[in-house]
Amino acid sequence: MNQTGVNAIELTEGTVPEIRQTGRYAIVAITRHGVEMARSLAKQFPDADLYYMSKFARGDEEQQGIQLFTGSVRLLFPALFPVYEGLILFISLGAVVRMIAPVLKDKKTDPGVVVIDDKGRHAISVLSGHLGGANELTREVAALLGAQPVITTASDVQKTIPVDLFGRRFGWTWDPISEKKLTPVSASVVNEEHVAIVQESGEKDWWMHDTPMPPSLKIYDSIEEALAAGPDAALVITHRQLRPEEIPILDNGVLYRPKVIILGIGCNRGTSAEEIENVIRETLDHLGFSMQSVKAVGTIDLKKDEEGLLAVCSKHGWEFVYYTPEELNEMNIEEPSDTVYKFTGAYGVSEPACKRYSGQEKLVLTKRKSGNVTISVGVLA
Repeated sequence: MNQTGVNAIELTEGTVPEIRQTGRYAIVAITRHGVEMARSLAKQFPDADLYYMSKFARGDEEQQGIQLFTGSVRLLFPALFPVYEGLILFISLGAVVRMIAPVLKDKKTDPGVVVIDDKGRHAISVLSGHLGGANELTREVAALLGAQPVITTASDVQKTIPVDLFGRRFGWTWDPISEKKLTPVSASVVNEEHVAIVQESGEKDWWMHDTPMPPSLKIYDSIEEALAAGPDAALVITHRQLRPEEIPILDNGVLYRPKVIILGIGCNRGTSAEEIENVIRETLDHLGFSMQSVKAVGTIDLKKDEEGLLAVCSKHGWEFVYYTPEELNEMNIEEPSDTVYKFTGAYGVSEPACKRYSGQEKLVLTKRKSGNVTISVGVLA
């Protein structure tokens, strides 16, 4: 409670204020006009928390979940930056640049920052336009406010591939071995140099713009063909590990891992997460596949609470699905087992679970048993 009798966060030097974070985004305003727009925006943006100066209190803030503050707004940012995905600021651009400078860390972790002028005419993407989602957030906020979105990221302006976000909407990730090439490859793309694209798996509808792909981006059927063309940079989309003779494509290339590998797994009760993960890793290494491209693990519903399986899926962020014996028995399988049927009611677990999820009649690996684990592997078309 401050001197005005209003509950407010008191911002003081040397301390990080305590805030109530409930949404993914924070809206902050420090002027009368800004507060008007911020309150209106917050009603249309249910996943956002609203903050503004206590001198503009209306009396309904507690009921509306609005957080008031006193003191310099600069002191609020150390609390906001670590917990929100995006900040929507009704503050002048120059002031924002000066205030957020001390709390900037890394483009992979900093939130997206969007600034709106005091008349609501422009919404400006300021920080983490791509990885932090500020460009997308800017467009959304501008549409709600009737403002003009201002985005200066080269790939957005030129309507080309944003290398650091390529395939992100499908769940693709880049392989760590090529992370350091994100910046130089991005430069090659926006400078319209010869960039080779090789796609062996994953979603095909990745071109997002309403204009044709620029001629500097060329699609090749194989890494071998792309290397022969001598490109300045490359984008490679595949679930498999590259062969030694293919590695040079990554001299100035980024390797993307689409989520296309489906694992069917059966295991004895109480099998450890370590054993399950080791079998998965050994199997995929033998096939020449990347662990990063695993999308889901399927099994029988008797294993829906199997701690080892749940732990491995949770660790890697894999989808975990399970089926009834009747659902598994609907699948055509190559290696039915009367023993498995005796104990589970299904003629198989790993093979039919993998086939049912992947929709593939023919698997890459029908079945492999190792210790307490049985594994099948399929790849989405």
